[in-house]
Amino acid sequence: MENYIHNAGFGRILEKVKAEERLGFDEGRQLYNSNDILALGYLANIVRNRLNGDNTYFIYNQHINYSNICTNLCKFCAFGREKDSELAYEMSVEQVQQKVRDRLDEPITEVHMVGGIHPDLPFEYYLEILRGIKEVRPALHIQAFTCVEIAHLAKLAGKSVEETLGLLIEAGLGSLPGGGAEVFSPRIRQLTCEKKISGMEWLEISKIAHKMGLHTNATMLYGHIETVDERLQHLQALRETQDETNGFLAFIPLSFHPKNTAMSDLSRTTGIDDLKNVAVARLFLDNFPHIKAYWVMIGPQMAQIALAFGADDMDGTVKEEVITHMAGAETDQAIGSATLVRLIKEAGRVPVQRDTLYKVIEVHR
Repeated sequence: MENYIHNAGFGRILEKVKAEERLGFDEGRQLYNSNDILALGYLANIVRNRLNGDNTYFIYNQHINYSNICTNLCKFCAFGREKDSELAYEMSVEQVQQKVRDRLDEPITEVHMVGGIHPDLPFEYYLEILRGIKEVRPALHIQAFTCVEIAHLAKLAGKSVEETLGLLIEAGLGSLPGGGAEVFSPRIRQLTCEKKISGMEWLEISKIAHKMGLHTNATMLYGHIETVDERLQHLQALRETQDETNGFLAFIPLSFHPKNTAMSDLSRTTGIDDLKNVAVARLFLDNFPHIKAYWVMIGPQMAQIALAFGADDMDGTVKEEVITHMAGAETDQAIGSATLVRLIKEAGRVPVQRDTLYKVIEVHR
């Protein structure tokens, strides 16, 4: 196989990968511009196996989206609604608590909670949601509020990001999800999400969270109007931030779903693009411990294949995903843990149930 890699023009990259040397921007561009997906997978799998062996992680988690009312209304989003829309909704604290109660018989360890940038909800509402979840299920880890939401909550509270995070932690916040990163390029943000905080602000909030002891994830929304260089600039900014703070747990490449968005004239990503983004991320983000194959976005079958292209995590049971499905996702809104175990085993990997911070709960041999 190494002869094949050399013949594909990746001899120098193979040497650097084997020597655990960092890849440069031009090498990242070479990887992205190649359609030799088997070569990319082989290279990424070297890094994947070095960091995580055959382990493939998953979590028993539940998603709660407390409101889709949003002032940003990004062009690539099918979830956000103006507050007078007939499709707009917001949950009361009691309704959020009931969502948690409804699944008390399941071994859920994490609630993943995000929503829109709501123009009217007071800061106290967000604290009450966190306290309310903990009241119903005290042991749950709450991963909630993207960096975009944190910036909004700080304005609502009239406090610094540090002070705001401190209050949220006190109320029950355990970590931040990776959403809202999109693509950091100012060009992309101006064209697609001009009301959203900048990429640099997103990174700065991540750094503050890390320095306060909060772990976070990171994402990139690919497959719309971004260039290869803009993807790499995004990955490089994440890598530099991780060098500084070591606070990111996982990187999640998110494939763009155009249906019901203002960019619905664009096509869905292809399987090759999905695998390429997983593989390049694994090779370029050498300081990230985990790369997720998010089955909600790319489908369970493609996520299975991605386990041979650098991914070592299939996310989790999810339990009622809404955001991607409003953009036309045809995957299930939830998946059973037994199904995840089967998918991982069929891919020749070892399923490992984890908690949010990657503490092992059970290994399924």
